[in-house]
Amino acid sequence: MKKIILIFLCIGTTVASAQKYKSLDGDIKNLKGITSYTLEFDYSNLEIPKYDSEEDFLADKMQAREEKEAGGGEKFKNSWLSDREEFYEPKFIESFNKRFDGAVTVGKDLNDAQYTMLVHTNLIYAGYNVGVWRQNAKIDATIKVYETANPETIIFSGKYVDVPGGGAAGYDFNTGYRISEAYAKLAKSIAGLIKKKAK
Repeated sequence: MKKIILIFLCIGTTVASAQKYKSLDGDIKNLKGITSYTLEFDYSNLEIPKYDSEEDFLADKMQAREEKEAGGGEKFKNSWLSDREEFYEPKFIESFNKRFDGAVTVGKDLNDAQYTMLVHTNLIYAGYNVGVWRQNAKIDATIKVYETANPETIIFSGKYVDVPGGGAAGYDFNTGYRISEAYAKLAKSIAGLIKKKAK
């Protein structure tokens, strides 16, 4: 009975996590009428909970995996970095674009777009899933929109904190997938804010 209670407490903790939003600069209403954004992602100065830096995180994880299997450390690093283009960024694009049915689009290849949307990831927590025990991934990110030809002209910026990511019914054993779901949630949130406020 105690085990069952603990399991439900664990699940409840992950479900209860929710994101917070804070406007930083400009006004979301400035995005009214914009139909396309060229999209950029920035992972500089990335914070990893319990580590001084992303470099320290990678060094620790690589050493642990190298001790188990030769070459495992480099494999982990390559996977950690490639997940950005393979999982996170496509998930953000897909999630954002489907909210507008073509009326507003974002994309990394929209070089003729008058405005750029920059997604700067400030923090990544990978979460975990070891069967019975799991915890959502989460990210913190700052989103800025500026004139593509004049990056100093920021017309809007806002910060999202504790954006959760996890698979349906807990089937999210892959770290990249778990984190990508946080990017999908982030895109859904900023798209919803634009639809609601930038009329």
